Amino acid sequence: MATPSDASTPAEVPDATRKRKTWLLALLLVLILAGAAGWAWYTLIGRWHESTDDAYVNGNVVEITPLVTGTVTSIGADDGDLVHAGQVLLRFDPSDSEVALQASEAKLARTVRQVRGLYSNVDALKAQVQTRQAELKKARENYDRRKVLADSGAIAAEELSHSRDDLTAAQSALDNARQQLNTSTALIDDTVVSSHPEVMAAASDLRQAYLDNARTTLVAPVTGYVAKRTVQLGQRLQPGTATMAVIPLDQVWIDANFKETQLRDMRIGQPVEITADLYGSEVKYSGTVDSLGAGTGSAFALLPAQNATGNWIKIVQRVPVRVHLNPEQLKDHPLRIGLSTVVEVDLHDQSGPALAQQPPQQASYTTQVYDRQLAEADRLIAQLIHDNSAASGKTAQR
Repeated sequence: MATPSDASTPAEVPDATRKRKTWLLALLLVLILAGAAGWAWYTLIGRWHESTDDAYVNGNVVEITPLVTGTVTSIGADDGDLVHAGQVLLRFDPSDSEVALQASEAKLARTVRQVRGLYSNVDALKAQVQTRQAELKKARENYDRRKVLADSGAIAAEELSHSRDDLTAAQSALDNARQQLNTSTALIDDTVVSSHPEVMAAASDLRQAYLDNARTTLVAPVTGYVAKRTVQLGQRLQPGTATMAVIPLDQVWIDANFKETQLRDMRIGQPVEITADLYGSEVKYSGTVDSLGAGTGSAFALLPAQNATGNWIKIVQRVPVRVHLNPEQLKDHPLRIGLSTVVEVDLHDQSGPALAQQPPQQASYTTQVYDRQLAEADRLIAQLIHDNSAASGKTAQR
C-alpha cells in the first residue's frame, strides 16, 4: 500500500530536474561571458601592457673621496643636507701643502731668473763675437801690410812672424767665441721665457703643488643630498677613502626587472606608468623605456649560476629595464634611492629599437667644479713668470 510521501515523489522529480538544468545553463552562460570578457580584455588591453612590482628607484651615488693625504679639520655637511655643486664638504689641515706650494713658487721664480741669465749670456756672447771679428779684421790687415813690407825688405822676418801669430790667435779667439755662442743659443733656441724647458718643468711642479693644496678642500661635484657620511674630525685619510656621498635626487630612474617572457614586444621609447609604494596609487609618474639590459641579473651576479652542473633547474630569468622619469613630477613628489615601485609599460608603439642603435654623442654626466683649480694654478704661474721676467722688450719678445 502506497504512502502519501510515495505518491508526491513523481510530481517533484520533473521540477527538480528543471531547476538543475536552469542552474547549469546559468553557470554555463556565466562561464561563457567570463571567458568572452577575459578574451576581450586580453585582446584590447592585456596583451598591450606588461607590468612588474620587481622595480626599484635607482640613481647616481657620487662618492666623495680625497685625492691627497690629510687630517680632517672641518666637515661642512651631514646626512640629509642639501649641498650645491662647488660647496665645501671637507677641509684638511693645509700646513704641509702650503709649505710645498711656497717652495714651488720660489723654485719657479728662481728658474725664470736663471733662464733670463741664459738670454743675457747670448746677447753678451754676440757682442763678444763682434769684438773678436773686429780684432781678427785688424790682425789680418796688419799681417797683410807687414807681408808687403817684408817682401820689399823694409821689415824683418821676425816681425812678420809675430803678426802671423797675432792673426792666428785672433782667429782662434773668434772661433772660441762662436762656439760659446752656439752652445748658449742651443739652450734658448726657438723658445721664450715661458716656454723654456726648465721654466716649464718648474711650472709643472708648481701646478702639482697648487693642486695638492687646493685638494685639501673637498667640494661637492654635483648638487644633491648628502648620505653615508662616515668621516670624523681629526681622522687621517688616505687617497680614495670613502667619506660621504652626494645623491642628486632630481636625476633618479627606475630599474624594473621584467621576466624574459615579458620582453618580446618591449621597445625603447615606449611610455611607462609608475606608482611608488611611498605615495600609493594616488600619485602616478610618467616615464619612458630608456634601455633594456644587456644581460640577466643572474648573469652579472657575484656568483653566477652554473647551469652546466647536474643539479640544474630551469628558472625564468629577469632582465633589468631602465625607465626614465619625468623630472618635473619629481619636484612635486621626490623619490629616494631604493624605494619600491610598480611599473606598467604600454606596448602599443613598437616602432622603437630593442637595443640602442647609436653610441652616446656626449658625456652622460659632467662636472666643472674642478676646472677652476687648474685655471687658478695657470694664472699664478703666468703672474710669477711675468714678475720675474726681464723688463726689456727684446727678452720678452724672444
